[in-house]
Amino acid sequence: MKKRVVVGLSGGVDSSVTAFLLKEQGYEVIGMFMKNWHDDSVTISNECPWLDDSNDAMIVAQHLGIPFQAIDLSVEYKERIVDYMFAEYQAGRTPNPDVLCNREIKFDIFLNAAIKLGADFVATGHYARKGETTVHGQPVYRLLAGKDPNKDQSYFLCQLTQAQLAKALFPIGELLKPDVRAIAKKAGLATAEKKDSQGLCFIGKVHLPDFLQQRLEPKKGRVIDIPAHSPAFANGHATAELAHMTAPYALTPELGTVVGEHNGAHFYTIGQRRGLNLGGFAEPLFVIGTDTRQNVIYTGMGEHHPGLYRQGLFIPQAETHWIREDLRLAPGEATNYQARIRYRQPLEPCTLHQREEGLYLVFERPQRGITPGQFAAWYAHDELIGSGVIG
Repeated sequence: MKKRVVVGLSGGVDSSVTAFLLKEQGYEVIGMFMKNWHDDSVTISNECPWLDDSNDAMIVAQHLGIPFQAIDLSVEYKERIVDYMFAEYQAGRTPNPDVLCNREIKFDIFLNAAIKLGADFVATGHYARKGETTVHGQPVYRLLAGKDPNKDQSYFLCQLTQAQLAKALFPIGELLKPDVRAIAKKAGLATAEKKDSQGLCFIGKVHLPDFLQQRLEPKKGRVIDIPAHSPAFANGHATAELAHMTAPYALTPELGTVVGEHNGAHFYTIGQRRGLNLGGFAEPLFVIGTDTRQNVIYTGMGEHHPGLYRQGLFIPQAETHWIREDLRLAPGEATNYQARIRYRQPLEPCTLHQREEGLYLVFERPQRGITPGQFAAWYAHDELIGSGVIG
């Protein structure tokens, strides 16, 4: 019996080649397009509109001679992704909807829909690889970085479970992007030259302020600049105590000077420069902290302001996720890994310290723009071991 695979056809070249390769390998392939969004008012018109993507996906499926259908997951997407995004921004945190989309939509709702169609696997156009090993006589799946160092998307899959990985296929993970486009061109796929989408998962590119203002009201507040010599940066992070090394800086209005106003602290994130609309300073201003309760933004002047850097981060126990459960640390244990706190950031050496309250991740070098709400992911060489939401 042929194994049946449902491919998440997004209308892009990567998922198109995914479907082509699986068919070439002898799988029974079904193409399925996920519609996750109905509101086009915040989508940038020429950047990945869902209707064009759906049509491109259908054309590819017709060319390959595979069944095709669209599935509307907009209700689930709103409940699991959009509502979560609004709540996180309201609380002054910065979520990563693409990581959540993979965990909650593609490899949960979509996977279950595929299983109802009799699928053995679901496949996506991610630049990642799946491996397998044996632990205590049981199979354990490994999530590995994609072979293309410029396109590795394993970070976006950092919240997957063993059960989800068991059903996942990533056929282009062994390929470089130019090779994928070459395969598409040779196969006559309509998406061969299509520009990559840079938008939110299966929505397209949005104006984030417009998106957030659907529910988060603009509200004028103070921009307070904190000098580099402030006592807030003097001692706390120089200590060897884990709680001090990983805690956000304690910023208060009394530590700085009012230099302008903003339209809502929940619209800004740490490390941000654009959108402040403040000039006349010797060096650019960067956001180094936000307080949504007092509606205050804290800024620091210059690329090397100490407020932009932290030695480590803390992940509450409830937010800690191990893809490799067999490698989970016990309280009191510590080990060395490499980690990243955002997509495409180079991996940085770090030490993980497990405590009852959660995981402390301390880098060898201070890291710029550690942001609450984002995901930190830790690796052993090219294998993603676990991840968690930064506290």
